[in-house]
Amino acid sequence: MKKLLATAQMLDRQDGLGGFRDQFHFPLNPDGTEQHYFCGHSLGLQPKSAAAALQEDLDAWRRLAVRGHFEGKLPWMDYNDTLSRQLAGLCGAHRAEIVVMNTLSVNLHLLMVSFFQPGPARRKILMEKNAFPSDRYAVESQLRFHGLDPADCLVELEPAPGEHLVEESSIEKFLEAHGKEIALVLWPGVQYISGQSFDLARVSDAAHRAGAMIGFDLAHYIGNLPLSLHESGCDFAAWCHYKYLNAGPGAVAGCFVHERHHRDHDLPRFHGWWGNDRASRFRMAPEFVPSKGAAAWQLSNPPVLAMAPLRASLEIFQAAGMEKLRQKSMAMSAFMVEGIQSHLGEFLEVLTPSDPEKRGCQISSRVRSGREDGRQLFEYLEQRGVITDWREPDVIRVAPVPLYNRFEDGYTLLNHMAEWARITGSPARPSP
Repeated sequence: MKKLLATAQMLDRQDGLGGFRDQFHFPLNPDGTEQHYFCGHSLGLQPKSAAAALQEDLDAWRRLAVRGHFEGKLPWMDYNDTLSRQLAGLCGAHRAEIVVMNTLSVNLHLLMVSFFQPGPARRKILMEKNAFPSDRYAVESQLRFHGLDPADCLVELEPAPGEHLVEESSIEKFLEAHGKEIALVLWPGVQYISGQSFDLARVSDAAHRAGAMIGFDLAHYIGNLPLSLHESGCDFAAWCHYKYLNAGPGAVAGCFVHERHHRDHDLPRFHGWWGNDRASRFRMAPEFVPSKGAAAWQLSNPPVLAMAPLRASLEIFQAAGMEKLRQKSMAMSAFMVEGIQSHLGEFLEVLTPSDPEKRGCQISSRVRSGREDGRQLFEYLEQRGVITDWREPDVIRVAPVPLYNRFEDGYTLLNHMAEWARITGSPARPSP
């Protein structure tokens, strides 16, 4: 593995984004050394600037109390506007198409109120077979709310026999054949187990050709891959901010509503006072006048203290630049995948697509000898301060995040995997 280490160290010396690592807190081992953290696809690390951002808002609350809504460095009335403007650039969307609110599953429900309108013929929702459970729960309950049976109206598209990925061509073929029955397609931007990324514009186009609405769960996409949400043509999207966006556990989420729907006054939507037009919000009039754009889907005033860490993280993303982060991400994932294939391929199977354009930071793999060995490897890594993620039944997920991971971190992970293979007698290829 010496050549692999030398390559990693050379790539780290050439890394123009390496300094951003120092802007994050890393969990520590018992001896005080930093752990090797590969779990940014589950919970991103805390930006060191998050505490100061939060303290600013605590200070404003202490000094200004209720006047903090309209006074201070960042008045609370403007908080969402500021975050939405930053996110619009990251998402490739118009400012009015973005709003920060609630949590991911709550937002999916609110958006499906608007964009799932079943009729006599179109009354089904199409999603992937192995969707994140919360998405499936949301879809099932929406169907039941409309008096529909999920056994009949929840359609799950699964990989072809012997495959573990659903290709865009399969979605297109299904919608060409059955699209007249589909009212809504709810699809992930990145599949949470395999790490496969999808062509959002291609999936959107397939759904619209079939006459269906299309929404995306971008929990594993935002902050991971460059987005062009407006150009993708999707009707809506929702995501969380606590993974690659480093906004903290249970952080306030975000959503997108394409501008073509902003003036559709017949579109059903749940109303709340913060979705009311800002100019009349505090007049306490009984009539609801919707805000312009996605902001009309808001219900309550924003949780300012929960938004502060997101503000800190977005400033880091603005400084780094998503395109540069993507370039580093592709280099890091290539380094990791090639390292697995060259040195660990006999005992470790990579599930994530080999095409760099079809994956982001996340690399998923399984131990070929079975679940028990895979679980043992996961625990072996954790005992050595290498933090990965286990997903039942047998998948180890790792995310070399370009904002704070180094190539040498990737080498350390691969080296510990090779050590485990030697100790347990698993067939690993000899080191060069």
